Amino acid sequence: MILHDILAALALLSLGLTLWQWLAARRFPLHRRVTDKSFAPAVTLLKPLKGADEHTEACLRRWFAQDYAGEIQILFGVASTDDPACVVARKLLGEFPQRDAELVVCGERLGANAKVSKLAQLQRRAKHDVLVISDADVFVPPDLLANVVHPLTTALSLYDGERVAARTGEGRVGLVNCFYRLTAPSTIAMRWETVAVNADFWSQVLQSRSLKPLDFALGAVMAVRRAALEQSGGFTALADYLADDFQLGNRVARAGWRVELCPVVVECRDPAKSWREVWAHQLRWARTIRVCQPLPYFFSILSNATLWPLVWLWIAHPTIVLATHATGSVTTTWSLTVPMSLFAVGVCLLLRILTALDLQRRLTQSRAHFRDWWLVPVKDLLHAAIWLLAFTSNRVEWRGERLRVQRDGRLAKD
Repeated sequence: MILHDILAALALLSLGLTLWQWLAARRFPLHRRVTDKSFAPAVTLLKPLKGADEHTEACLRRWFAQDYAGEIQILFGVASTDDPACVVARKLLGEFPQRDAELVVCGERLGANAKVSKLAQLQRRAKHDVLVISDADVFVPPDLLANVVHPLTTALSLYDGERVAARTGEGRVGLVNCFYRLTAPSTIAMRWETVAVNADFWSQVLQSRSLKPLDFALGAVMAVRRAALEQSGGFTALADYLADDFQLGNRVARAGWRVELCPVVVECRDPAKSWREVWAHQLRWARTIRVCQPLPYFFSILSNATLWPLVWLWIAHPTIVLATHATGSVTTTWSLTVPMSLFAVGVCLLLRILTALDLQRRLTQSRAHFRDWWLVPVKDLLHAAIWLLAFTSNRVEWRGERLRVQRDGRLAKD
């Protein structure tokens, strides 16, 4: 009876956390654009590259076509001239000779994180005091720069529907980052992953933000003041960390700067990935978050609104009670709790699916994912397994290497 009551409470708690997550996301003015683009400081785009696929050229081209009034310096970084990304970068440099852009060979390895090593070397060539860091697979709208630098104009939040006083440090905005969505998933495994990203990840960030100011960053696109970067230790201090975006945002926040969110959403375009590749990516992500935020990650399982109702139903499942009467005859009786149990679990699962579909619709501005409604509970159950596996090892696969994530978040060769 006690176990039954505990599981019933966990099922209700998971539903409550899911609804809170949905409400926190509903309040955020996603996709809102700034109308005043007069603030256009000169920016330097740092773009570390490794390899190329069918999306690379389109993603890089968007940075040359930004509708932005200020100066833009573009720095591409590769580890060697043999990298296939060099071909794409040189083609674009030839097409846009008027742009202040160059391809830089970053041959020095400053730590286990090759991407951060490139960023540290690119920073040395940066001319401007606002640095924009972006992953190679990110496809951005033409007005992204104008929107991502806008929160740097003030120490007050411009996007929460009201101007609220800063709550940390001097209230200076030192770093701005963007939500991202996965687009055009070409395999079932990738469609499963889109539920994790397009429904849950961004809304969980806003749920966390409703409790305290952001003290981490999202790495798809980040705009950071040079002063905030230098006060937080610079890129060289991040060279041995896997979660360099989390570390950068955390250090910027601890240095007394604010971390803000831009309402404009960017796209991450990946080539087709198999189940094994998606699973390895999700497991690496889980183990990274577990190291960075061990306590919040441990309790994150409580918000799994598919797992707990089903476990509760399994423990208190509808049973056929066989009663032997004095006459020796056997009758079949259904417990009165059977329809109530099924109805309660059905409501939990329905609300979980509907909120997930709505969150995806808001982020992607599309309803194409509605056909994959059944992947929502599948995602929850598989992520329960990933949550458990995150505690069994600190080994990850990243960019073709097997590495260990140490307790402080640093990477080491396996």
